[in-house]
Amino acid sequence: MKAFRPFVVCAALAIPALANAQAAGDRPAETFNEIERGLYFSVFGGPSFIVNPPASEGPRPFSSGQMAQVEVGVDIGERLSLGLFVLGSSNRAGSDYVGNSGGTASGDFSMLVPGAVVRAHLVGFADAQEVKRTWIYVRAGAGYALFRPKQLLPDPDILVFAGPGLEYYTRLRHFSVGIEVTGSFLVKSQSFGFAVTPNLRYAF
Repeated sequence: MKAFRPFVVCAALAIPALANAQAAGDRPAETFNEIERGLYFSVFGGPSFIVNPPASEGPRPFSSGQMAQVEVGVDIGERLSLGLFVLGSSNRAGSDYVGNSGGTASGDFSMLVPGAVVRAHLVGFADAQEVKRTWIYVRAGAGYALFRPKQLLPDPDILVFAGPGLEYYTRLRHFSVGIEVTGSFLVKSQSFGFAVTPNLRYAF
């Protein structure tokens, strides 16, 4: 009987380990989405241009500047997103630009625009693992434009914009990067503009 004691001890130690292994095998393996979609936060930034800035008199010179935008929203499936944004821009203008001031102010101006946006993914391209990481999309939005200085451009306007973009969902599944080109239009002043904006997006 003494010869069997080591086997009995080994069996007693092995049974709990085998039971735990079996329990672990019964649990389904945890899986992750290759691309996270849902609530998201995006930042945009880049050069922006206004072809004919708002003005009631005097010249309306081509104006270059910079813009930045933050956006929060939600993905509705793979192809549609809805969001809210706040956009800020600053544009250069010479001393001969008097806007709507009647000559009491001149020069550079800035714009602050809160608004809403919609984005639709049109075409997706799969990688070697058959995951559609690269997308061509269109994005359009509208907002309420407020200008500074008030003496130069006292009246608000409605900004509408739209344009195509290219987005790549990285292997860090929450992040995507992209670039888009948008045309813009200030409805009241009939001013045209455009922007080129790299962007970074994080989905929760």
